Amino acid sequence: MQHYTDQRTADSQDQLWLLEHPPVFTLGRAAKTEHLLTPGNIPIIQVDRGGQVTYHAPGQLIAYLLLDLHRKKLGIKRLVSHIEQAIINLLISYSINAHIKPGAPGVYVGKKKIAALGLRVRRGCTFHGLSLNVDMDLEPFDRINPCGHPGLKTTQLADLGAMPPLQQVGIDLSHHLANQLNYRLANIPQQAEQAAL
Repeated sequence: MQHYTDQRTADSQDQLWLLEHPPVFTLGRAAKTEHLLTPGNIPIIQVDRGGQVTYHAPGQLIAYLLLDLHRKKLGIKRLVSHIEQAIINLLISYSINAHIKPGAPGVYVGKKKIAALGLRVRRGCTFHGLSLNVDMDLEPFDRINPCGHPGLKTTQLADLGAMPPLQQVGIDLSHHLANQLNYRLANIPQQAEQAAL
């Protein structure tokens, strides 16, 4: 995504990449190491997104948004709001009531976080994106202060009674992001990989 962003031209297609990561803790550009409590043998990687520390693993949907904000005439705050609303709309479609918290980007169900955001903007174009907990082992979140918030608990679709396969969640999320950001999906992957917007 860094290479794609660096090589973009005014005509480059905006893209949405859907994937899973192996178990890893990632530290954003502003991350403080004191938020890593007991990482154990899970790898820790410094990345160039915004935000603090989070955890990724199979069973969590990652969506990277490679967008030209200038072409969309879209500011980063509005983009974050649109992404959060797309996730909320997705969860509503699964009969889950979710909300945002002022000053704490992401999406929450009750007091627990279900989706995290971490973006980077370079030359007016975004990369990185969001993670949505679908059906994963949440225990490693207890080894960190998720997103820099001590005591913050996490949840996932599987614990809230929603059991669509991860691939279906990716397809559904693609539609909600496209609707919220006013894109037409050029193609929808058959597996969690990438879609062009």
